[in-house]
Amino acid sequence: MSKILVTKSSMPPYEEYCEEIKELWSTHWLTNMGVKHDNLQKKLEEYLDVPHVALYTNGHLALENAISALNLPKGGEVITTPFTFASTTHAIVRNGLVPVFCDIKEDDFTIDTEKLETLINDKTVAILPVHVYGNICDVEKIDFIAKKYGLKVIYDAAHAFGVKYKGISSACFGDASMFSFHATKVFNTIEGGCVCFNNDNWVQLLNDMKNFGIHGPESVQYVGGNAKMNEFQAAMGICNLRHLDKEISKRKEIVEHYRQRLEGVEGIKLSVVQKNVESNYAYFPVVFDDYKYTRNEVFEKLAEFDIGARKYFYPLTNSFECYRNYPTAGTDRTPVAQHVALRVLTLPLYADLSLEDVDRICDIVLKCRG
Repeated sequence: MSKILVTKSSMPPYEEYCEEIKELWSTHWLTNMGVKHDNLQKKLEEYLDVPHVALYTNGHLALENAISALNLPKGGEVITTPFTFASTTHAIVRNGLVPVFCDIKEDDFTIDTEKLETLINDKTVAILPVHVYGNICDVEKIDFIAKKYGLKVIYDAAHAFGVKYKGISSACFGDASMFSFHATKVFNTIEGGCVCFNNDNWVQLLNDMKNFGIHGPESVQYVGGNAKMNEFQAAMGICNLRHLDKEISKRKEIVEHYRQRLEGVEGIKLSVVQKNVESNYAYFPVVFDDYKYTRNEVFEKLAEFDIGARKYFYPLTNSFECYRNYPTAGTDRTPVAQHVALRVLTLPLYADLSLEDVDRICDIVLKCRG
């Protein structure tokens, strides 16, 4: 049997992508906000229903720039979650800010807003929540808390492209939202990302940040870096966006089949189906909590059958070696996140995964040593 990867990048038909990039051989315009870049930007503003989208070569630099655009005081504290990819915490620290780790909720793995407010003090300057696996944070409670204390909010929405809450795009919450367009995401531009925002003043600012602050052939007005999305990335995004709704529909069918097989099994906990949320079915996490086999045993058994799974997210970012000297680090402060991180496994999920393969995966998970 063929190997099953934990994910597989969505790609348009070969001929469609070739047709999309064909004109690049005529124009030789490969980067620096060309026709494809501008076209994708416009299409994303429409699809995500936001005033502004700034495209980036990757999601991490998009997040770094979004934080920087807030002009937060150096040394200020940003409340976030350790149940995330390294990028989230690194982006905070690389901006000269201090991450303060809030625990997560057991049912959907997002930041626990009941605990968030207890972490606010006179050093707190912002909140950086993370939408996880396609699950949306409690955006209403976060907005209430942020306004109460005068805090900025940036969402790491890397997992939430195309997700809606009460009919509102996930791109519309907070001061800004960052999406990753990495090859493993529901929507990809090979590598890439964006910042979504409604502040008109940020249009020029974010452009300065990602393009050396260049305003013209002889004018450089800002000390910026280089994080531009190139035309080949944008072309892939244009193509993939055409097929996205169909891709999400396929993912939904796969997730529902997983749930039919695994829901209600003793010792297996699945993410709650959130109310009022239109999911993108980005990942399928399973928590093995007092199951007859440990998470690691299931992981190893799947590997024996050439089936990829991922301990995602493990380890927590507040346990990373680079943060061990931070006074706010340490997994003892986030016991729920640590409990989940030690037990969670994301099973294979991508649009082309067959239901027969889902059954095969579930059979192994349920038997494990059989």
